[in-house]
Amino acid sequence: MEIGIDSFAAILPDPTTGKLPSATERMADLIEEVVVADRVGLDVFGIGEHHRGEFLDSAPAVILAAAAARTGRIRLTSAVTVLSAADPVRVFQEFATLDLISKGRAEVVVGRGSFVEAYPLFGLDTRDYDDLFAEKLDLLLRLGETTNVTWEGRFRPALKGQGVFPRPHQPQLPLWIGVGGTPQSFARAGALGLPLMIAIIGGSFERFRPLVDLYREAGSRAGHSPDVLKVGVHAMGFVGETDTAAKDAFFPGWAYLTTKIGRERGWSPPTRQQFDAMAGPEGTFLIGDPKTVAAKMLQASETLGGVSRITFQMSTASLDTAAMKQSIELLGNEVAPIVRQARQV
Repeated sequence: MEIGIDSFAAILPDPTTGKLPSATERMADLIEEVVVADRVGLDVFGIGEHHRGEFLDSAPAVILAAAAARTGRIRLTSAVTVLSAADPVRVFQEFATLDLISKGRAEVVVGRGSFVEAYPLFGLDTRDYDDLFAEKLDLLLRLGETTNVTWEGRFRPALKGQGVFPRPHQPQLPLWIGVGGTPQSFARAGALGLPLMIAIIGGSFERFRPLVDLYREAGSRAGHSPDVLKVGVHAMGFVGETDTAAKDAFFPGWAYLTTKIGRERGWSPPTRQQFDAMAGPEGTFLIGDPKTVAAKMLQASETLGGVSRITFQMSTASLDTAAMKQSIELLGNEVAPIVRQARQV
């Protein structure tokens, strides 16, 4: 199992003073987090894409390129690229360039996005939410296969054999499909034979098993080998010296963002009791001491019929830089060895 971290580059106010750190300081801390993750042997670091004030990740390829210059082994990916609101040619060029800078460590996770701010920002209609994604995914896949593409669609000017450069360092740029809970998205990824990254930010892992089965069944019907039908999980996660320390470090930032976003979406304000339940044995938050987190990761993989990658969304704990770095070190030095040894048995 590959183990990594996803960050949305959250910039959060101090819970005591209410002051925000500068964006420059937060970005420097984020690059340092990637460096620490590389040093402790984690497999992958992902940067999300959002277009709102709480996050600094509107240009993930730029952040990842800065991280590539300071790391040597860790794979660097988006988490996710909002492909519906992007030009697939530019996405391919940006990540191919990242792949050259990183000497073959780039990946792309593409999705439709769980926020809609990108659509009006780039002059797109949310009523075309899925059609945009399907068409642009088709073009992005074509770009990965050939340099000179002939292609025509509804939402972008046609390509008539133009060359798309640069080409990546890797023979083919790895591409994952990021999904939430829509059955059609799972089935589409399976039919295309693309690896699947599931955002599981609440509920239970059991709830996603039928959807994972649907993905694998669609892939099998389309003639794809089980080896290519990889399943990844993106989940809220944080590691501390104790279960209590981990929860106390993660909760303030999580509560702040959940309250703010929930107010926009008509949700009730979250409570510490709800949070503790999600961090408990039946919840999907991978939060606790190293043994607690490792055991929960292994259980999640078993529940979903085998998981190839788990990434921790821990950027809501970024209020405490020292705690973030310690969590990354614990994940690499203590959690990962337990999980890897268990998977070899």
